[in-house]
This record gives sequence, structure tokens and C-alpha cells, in this order.
Amino acid sequence: MDAEILDPVIVEQVRTVIARIPAGRVATYGDVADIARAPSARMVGRVLQNGHDLPWQRVLRANGTCAPHLADEQLSLLEAEGVPSVDGKVDLRKYRWEEAVPEPPEEPQLGLF
Repeated sequence: MDAEILDPVIVEQVRTVIARIPAGRVATYGDVADIARAPSARMVGRVLQNGHDLPWQRVLRANGTCAPHLADEQLSLLEAEGVPSVDGKVDLRKYRWEEAVPEPPEEPQLGLF
């Protein structure tokens, strides 16, 4: 993907989703990709490389951790927004942006027939 030119429409969709993540909430790279209909979580990371005007600190890895080279700054910014971490990890069950939480699958209706 590094050699690919990013589709400006998808880049804008990714940027819009990231901008909508509220203070005090986080989303994963995959969450952002799903909502923006981007082809991959990796593309979200590429968009964020140039997205210094976005609330980049609110986008985490799928396990609730930060990219190692940004971890100290990112966790500090999140802490200032009321999002604590334990051992460098944010509790996604508690702080994940509601719009990023996938709907649970419907339970099949069990019947006699």
C-alpha cells in the first residue's frame, strides 16, 4: 500500500470520522476504517501521518495500546481528556466511542418449527 496513491475521497472520509471522535472517547484504527469504509486500518494510520490537525490521540490499536513511538505523548493527551490507561493500555470496553461499537448480532429466534 505504501506505493499506492491514497484516494482523496476516502482520505476525507477517514479524516471526518476521526474528527467526530469526542473528547474522552477512543476508537481503534479498524473502527475508523469500518465507519469510513476505508479499505484497511493501515490506511487510517497513513492518513494520520499527515493529520496533525486531527484528534489523533483518540485512535488506538485494536488492543487499546498506542503506537510505541507516540505512546507517552498520546497517553498524556488522553489522560488530560479523562481517559486513563493501565500499563499503557486503555480499557476499550469503557472508553470506546459508542459509534465505533459494532451492533451485536441478532439472536436467532428459537421455536419449535
